[in-house]
Amino acid sequence: MTVILATACAIVYGTADFFGGLATRRSRVLSVVVLSQIAGLVLVAGLLPLLPGTYDAGAMGWGLAAGLSGAAGLVLFYRGLATGVMSVVAPTTAVTSAVLPVVFGLATGDRPGFWALTGVVLALGSVLLVSQEGGGAGRATTSSVLTSLAAGAGFGGFFILLSMAPHEAGLWPLLGARLSSVSAVALLALATRRTLRPGSGSLYVIVAAGVLDMVANVLYLLAQRDGLLSLVAVLVSLYPASTLLLARQVLGERLRAVQLTGVGCALVAVALIAAAH
Repeated sequence: MTVILATACAIVYGTADFFGGLATRRSRVLSVVVLSQIAGLVLVAGLLPLLPGTYDAGAMGWGLAAGLSGAAGLVLFYRGLATGVMSVVAPTTAVTSAVLPVVFGLATGDRPGFWALTGVVLALGSVLLVSQEGGGAGRATTSSVLTSLAAGAGFGGFFILLSMAPHEAGLWPLLGARLSSVSAVALLALATRRTLRPGSGSLYVIVAAGVLDMVANVLYLLAQRDGLLSLVAVLVSLYPASTLLLARQVLGERLRAVQLTGVGCALVAVALIAAAH
């Protein structure tokens, strides 16, 4: 069940990121982040009675910290998607966001079996393969990669901090995360005098991105409760596969042979981790 939840989480994250990337091409980044986060906040507030947990101040604290880390990652990630090549930005961010929880998990006692570790290595390698892009990107690609690395660090911190909350807290940590992320980005927009008005025709895309992102967060929270952080985070990091496929079908971005090889490696990695779990 952990593998199923984590894999489903990756698919939904990838879809959410695709919608977020589209939205940032029509609206300002801060507008997309704030409005999508508000949509996610409304959703998690509605889900609280359905997936009840015990309110805990410590859990809310971990959630608040996770929200700040995730918000920083999201602002940088959406900026990268808006200014760079989607099929480069998403995978580079993914591998960075996976490495940090893996290192943290192993350092704090995670002990995956041999085949699970093999799957972890293969999964990280697959993300690197998927991130390969042909020449011609120039300086824009270098800038996008740097932005993506910083975004990945924010997302990795989000995963680690959220995993620290007690399991019996239910969705309260996610509520805390959304409250802090919305507040932080809204204050940033106010301080920089950026408008939060969405671009014409982009509101529905922004709401879809926010709702899907929160659904993915819920799936992640459920997956990491019963599984090792180092394994769950790696499976979740495979989300670029759905982003790439959507980018190919909707935007016409071409996938190179090395990227297709990376997708194949990702499928094998999921199978190895599932078999060993």
